[in-house]
Amino acid sequence: MRRAVCPGSFDPIHNGHLEVIARAAGLFDEVIVAVSTNQAKKYRFTLTERLEMARETLASLKGIVVEPVGEGLLAEYCRQRGVSAIVKGLRSSSDFDYELPMATMNRQLSGVETVFLPAEAHYLHLSSTLIKEVAGLGGNVSDYVPRSVQRRMLAGEPPHNQHPKG
Repeated sequence: MRRAVCPGSFDPIHNGHLEVIARAAGLFDEVIVAVSTNQAKKYRFTLTERLEMARETLASLKGIVVEPVGEGLLAEYCRQRGVSAIVKGLRSSSDFDYELPMATMNRQLSGVETVFLPAEAHYLHLSSTLIKEVAGLGGNVSDYVPRSVQRRMLAGEPPHNQHPKG
């Protein structure tokens, strides 16, 4: 079985993420959407909420599993789950510059390869940070996020500072 992982914090998951995940599902037998938590980030949604939104949104796609990454290295996570590839979407050359050293380190640590998928042109500007900022200032983000995410964003909950088990 060819298994890949699409890692990210997905705070929130948006249509750019979904497009890359759907394309990865066409390349691999199983895609694990691995939701991560970074202590240095300020989150809008808890880990539980981010997992729920990803599961709701991706329920209709076959071969997709959504789970938390937990603590530790992504390379070790991949080794434990028999993952042969990490799939990352790229919007620009700065994304590539950021991702390349991590891809090289992950390959050296565990042998897992990284597959880069260029984003579709109409998603090049999307980022979770930008979506949160626009929504926070009253802007309409309905064209950029799934309905379950939009509903939660309209609920107007404050950002969360959470720990990995949150």
